Amino acid sequence: MIVLYSSPGCASCRKVRQWLKERNLKFIEKNIFTSMLSEKEIKHLLMRSENGTEDIISKRSKVMQESQIDLDALSINELIVFIQRHPSILKRPIVMNEKTFLVGYDEEEIDAFLPSEMRQAHRISMETASEL
Repeated sequence: MIVLYSSPGCASCRKVRQWLKERNLKFIEKNIFTSMLSEKEIKHLLMRSENGTEDIISKRSKVMQESQIDLDALSINELIVFIQRHPSILKRPIVMNEKTFLVGYDEEEIDAFLPSEMRQAHRISMETASEL
C-alpha cells in the first residue's frame, strides 16, 4: 500500500498526489496535522529512510530552527513522542510504499514504486517529451 503523508496547501503534495493519480496507483493520503501519526507509522518511516532523521525531518521547520534539540541524541521513543507533538517538522510530502519498503519525496524517487513495465513506459514517454 502506498501512503502519502501530506499537509493542506503544500504545492509539492499536490504534484505528488496528481502524479500518483495519473498512473492509477492506489494510495491513501494522511494529513499529518489532522491524523496524528501512530508510533508504528513513525517507526516504519524511520526504519525505511536511508539516512534516519535527515530523510524525514525538515531542518528548516520553525520548530527545528527555534529549538536546540539534537535529534541524534534522542532515544527512538523520545523521537517518536517529539514527532507526534510537532508534526510540522516532517518533510512533506512523504510517500511510503509499505510493500517494497521504499520512502520517497518527489516524482523521481516515487518512480521506483512503479512496476518495472510501467516504469519503462514512463521513462520512454519522458524522453520523448524532452526531445520536443
